[in-house]
Amino acid sequence: MDLVFASNNQNKIIEIQNLVPKNFKILSLSDIGCYEDIPETGSTIEENAYLKAIYIAKKYNLNCFADDSGLEIEALHGEPGVFSARYAGIPKNDQNNIDKVLQKLENIPNRSANFKTVICLNIDNQMHYFEGKVFGTIISEMRGTNGFGYDPIFVPDNYNKTFAEMSLEEKSKISHRAIAVQKLTTFLQK
Repeated sequence: MDLVFASNNQNKIIEIQNLVPKNFKILSLSDIGCYEDIPETGSTIEENAYLKAIYIAKKYNLNCFADDSGLEIEALHGEPGVFSARYAGIPKNDQNNIDKVLQKLENIPNRSANFKTVICLNIDNQMHYFEGKVFGTIISEMRGTNGFGYDPIFVPDNYNKTFAEMSLEEKSKISHRAIAVQKLTTFLQK
């Protein structure tokens, strides 16, 4: 089964392809000839996932799914949240975003955080939502070279490695995206 994932983020596409059963083939936006930067103007992670899914459904008349993810830090009242990818401004820059988080958390003892992913599946013009969350701690210095985004500063609960220190296989067993994709896969296999 081919399923369009409303993203051109190769890291996410590889991660999701590794999470779904082998009989699912994930198509990126470029695979369907879409090179636009779909506006993410929602005020929540759920809204951004919806906006991307509805855009592809309307413009290309294809069943698809889209996700949006964010890092929610307790001491920062949920920041960066929906603005995670562009927390330090435009253009998006992972290192600048990490630097801003670490600067804002300087001298703050509560470093509890969670990663949240929401997937919006638009299938036959019906919307279905799947959420995944993983809880952990923001550390004060970057560790690891795998992954992307805030992975080098996020240590999930009950682990001593950052997401960036984990292999793709390790991260795929516990990540917020893995939890949401598992829910999506279970739904699609019904």
